[in-house]
Amino acid sequence: MIMRSIEDTSIVFVGAGNLAANLAHAFYRKGFRVAQIYSRTEESARTLAQVVEAEYTTNLEDVASDAQLYIVSLKDDALAELLPQVVAGREKGVWVHTSGSIPMDIWKGHVERYGVFYPLQTFSRNRLVDFREIPVFVEGSSDAEVQFLRQIASALSGKAQVADSEQRRNIHLAAVFTCNFANHMYALGERLLQKNGLPFDILLPLIDETARKVHGLSPRSAQTGPAVRYDTGVIEKHLDMLADEPEMQRLYRLLSDDIHRMVQNPDIP
Repeated sequence: MIMRSIEDTSIVFVGAGNLAANLAHAFYRKGFRVAQIYSRTEESARTLAQVVEAEYTTNLEDVASDAQLYIVSLKDDALAELLPQVVAGREKGVWVHTSGSIPMDIWKGHVERYGVFYPLQTFSRNRLVDFREIPVFVEGSSDAEVQFLRQIASALSGKAQVADSEQRRNIHLAAVFTCNFANHMYALGERLLQKNGLPFDILLPLIDETARKVHGLSPRSAQTGPAVRYDTGVIEKHLDMLADEPEMQRLYRLLSDDIHRMVQNPDIP
């Protein structure tokens, strides 16, 4: 089959979770042909398929065998478990996963053409993101696959780039600290406010300005608060206030000590 443009690529999604839903929407809006959605859960597969005008299935044996690109967006353990069954009879397509932590070579010995398609963003099913500013990291089993996947990524994002498995693992680790752990801090802040009858949205301007600052300052330079000054009076008061929350108290102390350690030791990278 000769494609007139990269958007003629036929795509099958194996998985219909948060990332897959956002990615399928993005491809659909760009004019790609999303041929099929597979999910173990019929509601997830059907709902996403209806939006992107695709077929759907909950049976791996019924996954289309003639797609040009298969995007597997499953939990890491599920991918390892299902991989031989997923690719059987479909070895001619290009296979990619979307994981930050799984090496590309998981495909080796199963298919000839493969790679990774890793968008660096936090995804929620009911909140669609704009891919134009999202870094998308690709890796391929050969130069041809790298070029193909980079073309696909560039159709969605102005920040498509190549990263090998080791680089991607470190990007993912940094993202967990920057996104997942930071969001957990929001959840803890929300809990403290709720205990005192206060709404979380009073923190939104603070959250927004904290994020804006690091567009122009390094995170270390942007750091403020009692731990920077090591204001022991304020720190001890806060620890006393957390007496009925021992885990949060322990976390407060640990983070305060680490912030101060970095301030006192500018040579720490």
